[in-house]
Amino acid sequence: MTDDTHPGRALGLSTAEAADRLERNGPNQLPPPHRPSLLRRFVGELFHFFATMLWVAGILALIAGLAPLGIAIFAVVVLNAVFSFAQERRADRAAERLQALLPTRITVRRGGRQVLIDAAGVVDGDVLVLEAGDRIPADARVVLDNGLLVDTSLLTGESVPTVVTREGELFAGSFVVEGTAEAVVTATGARTRLADIARLTTSTAKPVTPLTRELARVVRTIAAIAIGVGVTFFGLALALGNAASDGFVFAIGVTVALVPEALLPTVTLSLAWGAEQMAKRQVLVRRLEAVETLGSTTFICTDKTGTLTRNEMTVLEAWSPQGSVTVEGTGYEPDATLNWSTPDAAPTLVRLGALAVRCSTGYVFEDDGRWQAHGDPSEAALDAYARRLGVGTEATRLREVVTSRFAFDPRRRRMSVVIDGEVIVKGAPEGVLPLCGEVAGVDQVVEAFGRRGLRVLAIARRTLDGALPASAEEAEIELELCGLVALHDPPRDGVAPALAACRRAGIKVAMLTGDHPVTGAAIATAIGLRHDTDPVLVGTDLPADDRELGALLDRDGLVIARISPEDKLRIARALRARGHVVAMTGDGVNDAPALHEADIGIAMGLSGTDVAREAADLVLLDDHFASIVAGIEQGRATFVNIRRFLTYHLTDNVAELTPFVVWAMSGGRIPLALGVLQILALDLGTDTLSATALGAEPAGRHLLEGPPVSGRLMNRTVMRRAFGVLGVTEAVTSMTAFFVSLVAGGWRPGDAFPTGHVLAAASGATFMTVVLAQTANAFACRSSTKWPGELGWTTNRLLIPAVCAGLGFSLLALFAPPIALELGHANPPLAGWLVAFGSIFAVLAVDRVDKWWQRRARRGPIGTAPAR
Repeated sequence: MTDDTHPGRALGLSTAEAADRLERNGPNQLPPPHRPSLLRRFVGELFHFFATMLWVAGILALIAGLAPLGIAIFAVVVLNAVFSFAQERRADRAAERLQALLPTRITVRRGGRQVLIDAAGVVDGDVLVLEAGDRIPADARVVLDNGLLVDTSLLTGESVPTVVTREGELFAGSFVVEGTAEAVVTATGARTRLADIARLTTSTAKPVTPLTRELARVVRTIAAIAIGVGVTFFGLALALGNAASDGFVFAIGVTVALVPEALLPTVTLSLAWGAEQMAKRQVLVRRLEAVETLGSTTFICTDKTGTLTRNEMTVLEAWSPQGSVTVEGTGYEPDATLNWSTPDAAPTLVRLGALAVRCSTGYVFEDDGRWQAHGDPSEAALDAYARRLGVGTEATRLREVVTSRFAFDPRRRRMSVVIDGEVIVKGAPEGVLPLCGEVAGVDQVVEAFGRRGLRVLAIARRTLDGALPASAEEAEIELELCGLVALHDPPRDGVAPALAACRRAGIKVAMLTGDHPVTGAAIATAIGLRHDTDPVLVGTDLPADDRELGALLDRDGLVIARISPEDKLRIARALRARGHVVAMTGDGVNDAPALHEADIGIAMGLSGTDVAREAADLVLLDDHFASIVAGIEQGRATFVNIRRFLTYHLTDNVAELTPFVVWAMSGGRIPLALGVLQILALDLGTDTLSATALGAEPAGRHLLEGPPVSGRLMNRTVMRRAFGVLGVTEAVTSMTAFFVSLVAGGWRPGDAFPTGHVLAAASGATFMTVVLAQTANAFACRSSTKWPGELGWTTNRLLIPAVCAGLGFSLLALFAPPIALELGHANPPLAGWLVAFGSIFAVLAVDRVDKWWQRRARRGPIGTAPAR
């Protein structure tokens, strides 16, 4: 169906016909990406590096004739795989829920009216109304175009945008870079060219992130130690005259004791938990590793409009050489009070409003009694202003056909249209005024508007006296200035406290804006970003050398006005070269390179284009700067949490390894206090759940006090606390419980070590001591600087259930006769129980002394050091 009054313009399907086609052909969605089957993914969990080591250990146990031990090791691998697989599925479901928060929207014309719908609702025959920044949701044929440039790099790999004219083809997955168009859909969903390519394309490997590299280093280090010590103990056992089977037992025991099987799945769950917490703070994580990277941010380059301000533009004042008008009213509602400077100003200012609307594609519409913006907020504000002047905006649009459109160019800082033989130009004053004749007082008006923090647009025109212009340069000449429009975008609530938090956190912030430098400076000063003495730079004045640029920009409170996309890319590159971890915000099509170049690209969820979102690591669902700061806090918490449960894992390993060290140092005379099966039970029943709870530790109050937490995961603090403080305490108390229980059973130093029930009871005491000490250790590892009592014993709501489940498992393993018999331990004597319970207080006491000593060494009062 076409509009006879405007050849080429299709009125679109009726609502009923579109619904019928949607039901008949299904939603406009690509087939789900090919992923390994659930079985294959589960098998993958059975054979990661640590799991492979345990498989080898189990096979060696079977070869040595130790079938129960081998079966137990295999059971641990399988159970860990089940747990890890469940975590991955949970993360998948969380990601699916988060992606649902960010639907793709597209404008179509149905029954002659433009409506905004989900891309999944597009059907064959729909008329797409496309403009710069739109992602094309289906294959289509162009029926109207105005300077249409399309990025087809997703399909062709060609980075240069392609010119598409009438009757040209558009393909799903490509992006509109410049211009506007209307196109009739020819194929949706699985019938698109993009779907054909997707079926033939395998997924590419994920890029290696700093966190991934660091985890790989930790895994390699632990694996090398485990294998090296295991081989050493095997050789030592043979040297002491033990049977080869005993050597296998010792080697296997050491390997199992040193391998934290649950480390890698716990890291994944910690990142997934952090991503979910960020989503609650309006930050959508598109790449899981970005959770930790955001916490390392040292420099934020932020847009002004929509991020620091509300992105709710309102025309407050309009000026023409004949007079001015002020508007009393905010928002997009058409009702407002107009105050004219002189009665003679009304005709020219009404004409100014009509011209501004004719040169715009954004507009306002009423939905459930509330007026909302569609498209660019500035253009929507112009539409609202025109309505307040009584200009018929929607009817005018439907009657008029744009003969030519020259899209906004950040270098020209203006755009123009040709309608009914008239050229209308709209843009920044410095982009428009030089093309106009001399107008008295206009520069002073622009300056006055800027000092008030208002955004200024200049509107100009000319009548064509010949052929249609073929380019913007031909169209935008010898213009007549019609007037200026001053728009206000109020600062967001909460931005000033968020900026103050950045300064406390050692994060520098710069505002990158396309506005006039006076306007940018006024807003930055109002929100507390800059002081009166801080410089305001202009994009065209930035040094060409990247080193000079980095040195110039490496400061807080900077404002860079009239910025271009190329400038943003250079700024990100220059700051990264100076060692900064850069977070860059963006919303436009041309922001994509800068978002990709930055360590963390942050796109706008409400006002951003699909191109920007595709290039970004994170999406702000509310476009609010304060959400970035909240995400940084959560990112820092995630990194610290990984260190927390790494310390917890390594501490347990020290206690589990100690019985083998004691056995070796005694030349095999002192029996093993813990067997391999007991170690497996400890790793399975106590470590996993508590470590997972530590991965969800809430962000500390002081995480934004001081520079980012960074460096190696297994840093000096982790090593000192695991191997020099907490691990030693657990090792000493567990071996004390062993010897005290032996004495309680009648053994005396110098006697031959007992066997049977006495040895089993002593081993049970060692087992329960490690369990109870790890219970205290879980609370101690919540912070490396604060004692658990300062944090609050119940502030981690997952930890108490986790340690209770671990205790329940250990008691079952101790008192259930079949399990206890297989593990080789028994109910400890009273003295053994006393030492076991005493290990709780020993770990907490040593932890408190260590933290007190470290604070004293830093010469800081107790309670002031940040929780790291």
